[in-house]
Amino acid sequence: MSYLFPPTPVVSVPVVGKTETFPVHRIYCVGRNYEEHAKEMGFTGREPPFFFLKPADALIVVHAGETGTMPYPSLTKNLHHEIELVVAIGKGGKNIKAADAMHHIYGYAVGLDMTRRDLQGEMKKQGRPWCIGKAFDLSAPIGPITPAAQAGDVVNAEIYVQVNGQDRQRSHIHKLIWNIAETIEHLSAAWELQPGDLIYTGTPEGVAAVVSGDTLVGAVTGLGELKVRVA
Repeated sequence: MSYLFPPTPVVSVPVVGKTETFPVHRIYCVGRNYEEHAKEMGFTGREPPFFFLKPADALIVVHAGETGTMPYPSLTKNLHHEIELVVAIGKGGKNIKAADAMHHIYGYAVGLDMTRRDLQGEMKKQGRPWCIGKAFDLSAPIGPITPAAQAGDVVNAEIYVQVNGQDRQRSHIHKLIWNIAETIEHLSAAWELQPGDLIYTGTPEGVAAVVSGDTLVGAVTGLGELKVRVA
């Protein structure tokens, strides 16, 4: 088969302990999945889960021990960090039950859902899609994927991000409103999940702005650190 122009290369994420990398299919993100974050966004309670997507090439892939670089994006004056546990799907499926969901997981990673908050807020006011606030270029830094068998007790892990050495967000994965298995159940009812899908599972409270020159260090216990500098 010939193409009019070269196709976009496959985006992939390194895997701890392996030479093979994880080819990315789609990026699904869960909105308002920690109660305290929902409150700081003006909402309360256990609302039904909802999702938005980012393109695969929104990833900034950061290798272990390295510092990724994120250019400060255009059009915004209010760029926010959102630290998240990322679930990497290794076995696809549709209408996956929560009881079976963990068997579909290949591994886990640390991710940042960077958000042009001012643009997102304006879209909310107008009742329009959030894409310009969430799905922009290089909006999804991610560290290496740790296979599930090596990841430890992810369900009870601590999650945090520091900016220039100061705590911004710090919580635990067990505080997810919709846990990992429930999230997969809901998500797979709407889309057929595929090997290579990534799920950004939501962010805890403490989201705030960053500026050029800031360095972010995020982590989930057992998965190492993700370090990113805003250029």
